[in-house]
Amino acid sequence: MRPDLERLGVWDPDRSRRRLLQELAPASTWLVLAAGQRVGSVALRPSKDEEWLQHFYVLPEHQGRGLGGAVLRDLLDRRDDPRPVRLLAVRGSAALRLYARHGFVRERDHENGIDVVLARPSNSSPTATSTAPSPPASC
Repeated sequence: MRPDLERLGVWDPDRSRRRLLQELAPASTWLVLAAGQRVGSVALRPSKDEEWLQHFYVLPEHQGRGLGGAVLRDLLDRRDDPRPVRLLAVRGSAALRLYARHGFVRERDHENGIDVVLARPSNSSPTATSTAPSPPASC
């Protein structure tokens, strides 16, 4: 995320830290593991009308290997919730391709001028299960 924010000329470490601390919901957050090592995190935070995918990070040295896609697929397949999933992504981010592959579509530009709002209807998962969600599997 930082490279994308730097590309747009809006990187602010204090703002990023504040946002993480304000939104962090440990009960809805999981660590991403690879070979037993922590290499990222992901959160799926419920709200009134949707769930928000937040703080989906994979260390750069673990990107481009399918790990993010596997984690996202697992997380989405385990959902048993009729509400859509929404997320914010930085404009022009490579992550937009990942989200598009998993059924997310652009809804609108966010009012902050940095992000776009993406949404994935609950019925867009052909492999959705009917079991209660559990933490994503480690890869």
